[in-house]
Amino acid sequence: MNYNSDTIVKMYSPIWSKYRPAILKMLIESAAEPQRYQLSAHEFKALNSKQRGGYHFILQVSEGKAQNNIKESIVAQDLLETLRSSPKGSELIQGGSYEISMDKLFVLHVSKLN
Repeated sequence: MNYNSDTIVKMYSPIWSKYRPAILKMLIESAAEPQRYQLSAHEFKALNSKQRGGYHFILQVSEGKAQNNIKESIVAQDLLETLRSSPKGSELIQGGSYEISMDKLFVLHVSKLN
């Protein structure tokens, strides 16, 4: 099967779209304190059981753009795209700086940086 880059980059969008309301709430509430949310490992593994290097990532976002290199993490790229495509998500990441990470146990962490 032949995939173009758009197909590959959007692989995790269904998961991020499902969790988008919770992630937006975390972005807002991270102004007071860092936030944590347990995601379901099986959802990620069901989409791509052969993910090389694991699913964990760190995404530093400011002015709507990744401030660190996320080229090796399709999971992080799809999260950023999901946030950009949401009016509220886009507003939040345009107006603030955040660090969003997912650890090896599939816990999503959100911290406001400014």
